[in-house]
Amino acid sequence: MSRPAYRQISSLTNPTVKAARALHLRKEREASGQFLAEGLKIAAEAMELGRAPRVLMFGLDAADHPLLRRLAAFTAEQGGEVIEVTRDILEKVSRRDNPQTVVSVFDQHFADLATLDPKSATCWVALQAVRDPGNLGTIVRTADSAGCGGVILVGECCDPFSVEAVRATMGSIFAVPIFKADIPAFTALRKTWPGSVIGTLLTATHDFRAAPFRAPNMILMGNEQQGLPPDLAALCDVNVKIPMRGRADSLNLAVATGIMIYAAT
Repeated sequence: MSRPAYRQISSLTNPTVKAARALHLRKEREASGQFLAEGLKIAAEAMELGRAPRVLMFGLDAADHPLLRRLAAFTAEQGGEVIEVTRDILEKVSRRDNPQTVVSVFDQHFADLATLDPKSATCWVALQAVRDPGNLGTIVRTADSAGCGGVILVGECCDPFSVEAVRATMGSIFAVPIFKADIPAFTALRKTWPGSVIGTLLTATHDFRAAPFRAPNMILMGNEQQGLPPDLAALCDVNVKIPMRGRADSLNLAVATGIMIYAAT
C-alpha cells in the first residue's frame, strides 16, 4: 500500500513549528487554548476517545507505522493538519535530545463544574494548590485507572496541560474530566456533596483502611509542601492517616493520593 503524501516541513522558522514550540510556555497555552502531547500512544488514546489533533507532526521513522497511518487519516478527516517533519524539528518542539517520533497539538478542555454529577462515580479527587506537574499527571492517570469520576483543581494549581503533566498522564488527560474551582465554588460544591469528603491529616485518628467512607467519596488532598490548609481540612467529614512505619515521615503526593483512591473505590 502506498504511503499518503502529507506536507513536509524542514524549517525551524515555519510558523506552525514555532507555534508548537511556544506551547512549552503556560502563557502561550492559555492564549491559544492548546497543548502539546508527545508520542504515538498518547495521540492514539485521544483518537480512540474521538479527540483529533489540531496538528500532527511525525518523523520519517514513524511514517509506515499502521497506527500512525490511522491517526493521520483520522486527523485529516477531522480537519487537522498532518505534517512530516525532520528529527531536528522533533527535537526542538519536544525539547528532548531523544524525541518521540510523533508530536501533536490538541485543544485544551476543562469540564464545567456545574455539570459535575457526584453520583455518576464512586470516587472523585480534589487537589488544592498542587505544584508539581509530574504529580498532577500521575494522579490523573491513577484516577483513570481506578475509574474515578474526575479531578477537581482547587485554587491555584500547576497546569494540567503542561508538557510534563500530559506526559505523566500517559493519555489519561483525554479520559478523565478535569474541573477547576476557586475556594468559594469548591465550598459550595462540598455543601451539596452527598457522600464522604475525605482528607489526610497527621493528627487524624482513623487509619485509612478502617475509616467510615460513604460513596460517592471525594478525596481532598493538599499541596506537596503544606498539605491541607485548616479551612479546607474543616470541610472534610472524614479525616484519615496513612501510617508511616519506617524512617520516612511522609509520602509523595501522587503516591498518597493513589493509596487513598484505591481505599475509597
